[in-house]
Amino acid sequence: MSGALPVEPAGSAYLDLHADAVALLTGWEPTSPSAAVGRDRTLGLLTAGPSALGRAHRVGHVTASALVLDPTGSRVLLCLHGKLRRWVQLGGHCEPGDRTLAGAALREATEESGIDGLRVDPVPIDVDIHPVRCGGESAHYDVRFAVLAPPGAVERVSAESEALGWFPPDRLPRPLANATAQLVAPALATLTRATFHRPR
Repeated sequence: MSGALPVEPAGSAYLDLHADAVALLTGWEPTSPSAAVGRDRTLGLLTAGPSALGRAHRVGHVTASALVLDPTGSRVLLCLHGKLRRWVQLGGHCEPGDRTLAGAALREATEESGIDGLRVDPVPIDVDIHPVRCGGESAHYDVRFAVLAPPGAVERVSAESEALGWFPPDRLPRPLANATAQLVAPALATLTRATFHRPR
């Protein structure tokens, strides 16, 4: 034996997150036919193992995003993405410290909105797959959640966006990213479930 340390398996930092993603999506009832296709394709991607959660997985990787609602459901928070130059929901890549997809979405929403006290509904509202350029050609298998802002929340623009804005659900801004509008109806439906919380 050489005494060399074993090489850490790719994606091992995502073991808990991988288990959560597989369990969550396996038991999830899709909100639309397109979401069902997205779920099935994402479960297929996850057969590659925990590495499918990291951005180094060039074929594609799972991401998490959030449509932030105000307490009344009369406004949604969107950001003008600095690179896309389109209005989009908050979200992004999973990180090794994330233990659940809902937690990843909540972390991203908190970082990008600057709002403390956000709460997330742990049941996804959509799954969307779209091509991206993350250091090359890849795809985001984006699992999307509804997030509730506390009363009187004041947003702060992060380095990843040019602007943040609250908009009525039936009057979203332009130009709007593809597949953002389809989040509104399932996100508003979560308000009746009252299951928003802050995952550990």
